[in-house]
Amino acid sequence: MCVLSAANARSSPAEPDRFCRLKECDDRTVSTAPIELEQPDVAESDPLEAADRPWTTVVWNDPVNLMSYVSYVFQTYFGYPRTKAEKLMMDVHQRGKAAVSTGTREEMERDVAAMHGYGLWATLQHD
Repeated sequence: MCVLSAANARSSPAEPDRFCRLKECDDRTVSTAPIELEQPDVAESDPLEAADRPWTTVVWNDPVNLMSYVSYVFQTYFGYPRTKAEKLMMDVHQRGKAAVSTGTREEMERDVAAMHGYGLWATLQHD
């Protein structure tokens, strides 16, 4: 069997196949590789399970805000105790981000907007 390229597929049948790697190639059959399709997991495509997975508000490190201000925002907006707010602030500072709240998409969109209102960089993520 000979695999043809687009260039030699247009050549006339009398013309020898210049791209054939086999010496004895008389037929002009084009073969294709089998296609492997990924089958989605049933669990991933289940809308009820997707609804069960929480959304997360992620606050990112930035070069502008002081660590004490970030801790203050976490205490003021989320009502976290000082120790938890400082732990989350250190995660933001050292790891570059911290997950500060989880819940429904609407709640997390509200939290992200609030963080933007405080001048913090925040996004929401679906876990």
